[in-house]
Amino acid sequence: MLSPIPAIDVFAGPGGLGEGFASFRDDDGEKPFAIRLSIEKDHFAHKTLELRSFFRQFGDKNVPDDYYEYLRGNIQREELFKKYPVQAQNAEREVWCAELGDKGISRQEVDVLIKKALSGSEKWLLIGGPPCQAYSLVGRSRMKKVNSEEFENDHRHFLYREYLNIIAVHGPPVFVMENVPGILSSRVNGENIFEKILHDLRNPTDAILELNSGTEKPDERFTYRIYSLVKSADDAHNLKPSDYVIRSEDYGIPQARHRVILLGMRSDLDVKPSHLSKAGEKVPMWDAISDLPALRSRLSKEKDSWESWKSILESVPKCEWFSDPSIDDALRDKLRSVAKENNGTLEVGGEFTSFSQKPNLIPDWFHDGKLGGVTYHLSRGHIREDLYRYLFASCFAVVHGRSLKMGDFPEALLPEHKNVQEAVKGEMFSDRFRVQVEGKPSTTVTSHISKDGHYFIHPDPTQCRSLTVREAARLQTFPDNYFFEGPRTMQYHQIGNAVPPLLAQQIAEIVYYVFSQIT
Repeated sequence: MLSPIPAIDVFAGPGGLGEGFASFRDDDGEKPFAIRLSIEKDHFAHKTLELRSFFRQFGDKNVPDDYYEYLRGNIQREELFKKYPVQAQNAEREVWCAELGDKGISRQEVDVLIKKALSGSEKWLLIGGPPCQAYSLVGRSRMKKVNSEEFENDHRHFLYREYLNIIAVHGPPVFVMENVPGILSSRVNGENIFEKILHDLRNPTDAILELNSGTEKPDERFTYRIYSLVKSADDAHNLKPSDYVIRSEDYGIPQARHRVILLGMRSDLDVKPSHLSKAGEKVPMWDAISDLPALRSRLSKEKDSWESWKSILESVPKCEWFSDPSIDDALRDKLRSVAKENNGTLEVGGEFTSFSQKPNLIPDWFHDGKLGGVTYHLSRGHIREDLYRYLFASCFAVVHGRSLKMGDFPEALLPEHKNVQEAVKGEMFSDRFRVQVEGKPSTTVTSHISKDGHYFIHPDPTQCRSLTVREAARLQTFPDNYFFEGPRTMQYHQIGNAVPPLLAQQIAEIVYYVFSQIT
């Protein structure tokens, strides 16, 4: 095995990319990558990263019972860290809560942190994804509607320069950079931002000197080749922007998550990287979550109880919308049968849910027997009208094998939104209520899941709810012992912003091969 390869993770989020590299094993079963520094500005994501670093300090088989006691909510974080001061201090040194760019710590401070973390190592890896809000299609649309000039001047367009500066100054042999597909079409002051990024990444020293007149020239001038991870290295000179997009569902991830991921290699390396190998059949989202205990949704704006929830379902055949002529007989029969099926008492879950069943999908990855259950498998509260909509939508998906559009709702079930008629016509937000179809990969788990559950309706009509935090984490392929800090809204937000660790693990295999060929 190679000596441990240090990895520097910037714009780290909750650590999905880093987790994939840190968990990758070579043919001898060893873990060749070691995260030496993670930088993230969000307070809760930083706490998540720090706890995961603490977990890694012990190795696979020596994680103390106290860690699991913390996940179960039986001890406080401060108590856990106090019991293991060496590991806690190592984690605190490794993970920094800091913002990169003009509003954050200086580049000089970042340089010092990186040099200290690398301790002179020349074989190392840079990973990370500059914030994507300014590049996402939805984010761009909203920002331009509010203030077009503000959009053009948004500093987040240029945070990739902080990543670029690290490359120019420190010259990592390899880097991996991630972003949303919207970056491919994003334009700032008429210039295509992706073409500019590719140009700058290939010539980081020149780009930094051009951007910062008067900047001291780095000791060495580095240039890079930029590869796609889904195309042969032989095609590197003939790539279209779309060739840099990885469709996660093609690589064994139970989620249709599409991301631009670039592999950069220093030009002096005489190595050609391989690319990701497509899996066979796509993995259904149900394989990732079907073992988790069934839950009922909670009720909001009225008294919550099993009896109240059950009575709402039982009232379905009596509702005005149930007799709507748009409902076909098969769907009506399904709605009626679900109303009768809920005879047992369903729980609403909790911050820790104890159970022992292993998942169908890669149990050795997701399941941790020492944990004895899962964290944050807790249902959300929904108003009565949304329960009816969720029930109708999930039954529709079972009967028709697809998620419904707004126009598929009976008139009486349509929400009172100002744009609802445009949605009914298919002009905008026609998929405002989206069921995750059991036999297919889920749609992209986004940070919007933190706001409401309409885009993430559970496929089982008898549960009549949106996805829990743990179900979202499963679809993102985080193992069950990966704990997300902060309130539930921020947990959803972190998960929605992450790279699936099992996809990152496949990328790590490609990167490891490159390092194994460097003399």
